[in-house]
Amino acid sequence: MHRLLQLTLDFFEASPAEPPAKAKEPPKPRRVEGAARTTAEPRLDELLQPASFRHPRANREAVLGDSVVAFEFKRARRRNIGFMVGPEGLTVSAPKWVPLYEVDDAVRSKSPWILKKLGDAHDRQHRVEAARIDWCDGAVFPYLGESLVVTLDPARAWGDSGAMLDGDRLRVGLAHDAQAPQIRDTVQAWLMRQAQRVFTERLEHFAPKLGVRWRKLALSNAGTRWGTAHSDGTIRLNWRLVHFHLPVIDYVVAHELSHLRVMDHSPKFWDTVASVLPEYRHLRGQLKDEALPPW
Repeated sequence: MHRLLQLTLDFFEASPAEPPAKAKEPPKPRRVEGAARTTAEPRLDELLQPASFRHPRANREAVLGDSVVAFEFKRARRRNIGFMVGPEGLTVSAPKWVPLYEVDDAVRSKSPWILKKLGDAHDRQHRVEAARIDWCDGAVFPYLGESLVVTLDPARAWGDSGAMLDGDRLRVGLAHDAQAPQIRDTVQAWLMRQAQRVFTERLEHFAPKLGVRWRKLALSNAGTRWGTAHSDGTIRLNWRLVHFHLPVIDYVVAHELSHLRVMDHSPKFWDTVASVLPEYRHLRGQLKDEALPPW
């Protein structure tokens, strides 16, 4: 039976896994007492401090340069040791047959990359918090790379969406004393309608250029993925992409459509993306660097 293939475009990227060099067993690493049993979410200033980077599910730690890095370590069905830095911190995965001292050797060998990525994640988290929206009359949010201002207009219903674009303002048919969740949900519903329209237009634009046919568009609210392509022609795109400038949206659309031709991230795949977006590397950088408001 035909197996459904799926490719995803993630918010954060793992380091290419590298086989650790063999070394003599060093002193036993320190364990973070009770970390595996901790379920409470840490405060932001405790999660990623300049000299102490701590994953909320940390169960091992290492001293890298001047920093203490407490990381989540997991056994996984894989061929080598993998590293991933996300909003929570560092996660290290290794096969069952790799001894812990080799894992620690690999962590130390990757210390420049790990510290840079943790620092970048720390900075990004600060920018995300700074972008947080206070949902009220006059709230400002990004739409297609530009700023829109929420204007509460209780005299108008503005159709099914409850909102209408008027220049650089989004007029929302809610009372002036509307609660923040009401305003947020109305704006989100409007943004999702726009996302469906804009994404459809861009899919129709790039599909003929790439010589592919897409079957269905679905909006996602994934926490760590911008898009997903299935071999049956289904494209899933995160509705929050509608915050970005159109060229960045085009990159994600072209990326996912290119997977309908090449179901991996080989050089052939990137050549396919470049055939319609030669500047994809620059756009990819914008996608990774820009901090969107949390929802």
